[in-house]
Amino acid sequence: MGFLDVFAITILAVLGLTLVGVWVLLGMMPGRIARGRNHPQADAVSVCGWWGVITMGLLLPVAFIWAYYKPVDARNAESRNAATSTKGDVS
Repeated sequence: MGFLDVFAITILAVLGLTLVGVWVLLGMMPGRIARGRNHPQADAVSVCGWWGVITMGLLLPVAFIWAYYKPVDARNAESRNAATSTKGDVS
């Protein structure tokens, strides 16, 4: 086994470890983004991110969009709609 064989095996090992690291990083990112933005469904976003990595990127865009999208609370939305509709009434 010569120097070039050892060098090639080393390069392949480094590339393999880098690929696994990127894979893990992509799985963790949507959950971390959601937790950092105080998303109410951060755990679900995290699960979607991991499933996106497992399915080779199928759900990953959904997880990233969901991490940045903050849903409107239904109770607050109703009170906001009621407040804006009464302000516009001139009776």
